[in-house]
Amino acid sequence: MRPLVRLVLGLVGLVAILAAVAVGLPAHVTVARTVVINAPESAVFPYVNNLHRFGDWSPWKLRDPQLAITYGGPEEGKGALIQWTSQKPSIGTGNMQISDSNLNRSVELAANFNNLEGTSSFEIAPSGSGSKITWSFGYDTGSSPLKRWKALMLDGFIGSEYRAGLDRLKETVEADRRPLTSPTPSVTPAPSGVSSQPEQPSAALPGGVAGAPAPPGGTTPSGQPGQAAPGAPAAPATGSQTAGTPSSPQTGATTTVPETTAPAPAPPPKKKRRRNQ
Repeated sequence: MRPLVRLVLGLVGLVAILAAVAVGLPAHVTVARTVVINAPESAVFPYVNNLHRFGDWSPWKLRDPQLAITYGGPEEGKGALIQWTSQKPSIGTGNMQISDSNLNRSVELAANFNNLEGTSSFEIAPSGSGSKITWSFGYDTGSSPLKRWKALMLDGFIGSEYRAGLDRLKETVEADRRPLTSPTPSVTPAPSGVSSQPEQPSAALPGGVAGAPAPPGGTTPSGQPGQAAPGAPAAPATGSQTAGTPSSPQTGATTTVPETTAPAPAPPPKKKRRRNQ
């Protein structure tokens, strides 16, 4: 009987010691993790205010792809509810419901993780060109020595989950904001020997038609070649170019036909005067 009594007395003493130590433990414990996301507060806020997006970056969804998620209340903002159930004992069951929401600043939630009830929150603040988001969980132990000892294990239990969730949130937000790369149009090289410059029209020839033959006859009274002066005989073509021969198509220039001078008319014969007999 004495060994059994000693065992009982030892257990009682151990419980008394633990209870005495628990009195000195904090009555409220907060676990928090922070990450900086390369996006403004307005871009990060919808991912935590809309619980329908929680499945996109939830740490429990990452660990258990078969996680069953149900929703209740409004889709976002105050009153929105999310519940999940997992076959893995380390995840178990839980739920979160938004109790307060401040645009682009914070979201307050009532949370329950495997019957561990507390308050959760998302705090968003600017950080350089991005945003700093803090996910925290607060737990009130009250006067229960057992809850106070349980609170000491929260950082190792919830802290790692929150870190994994925030890292996933950062990847999701930045990936959604990354611009899509448009395909570069392919350029087919021009065949060898073919110029890529647009063809230039040849200079307009006299007469108003490019490449038209120059009519014989010199210039007009207005200075335009190709029309003979009224009453002037047509000039004969020279041996170097016949009338009606078109100009060279390569240069677009007109070969000038030399102008010949019409012969002057002979003076009328003088009448002979008859001598007076």
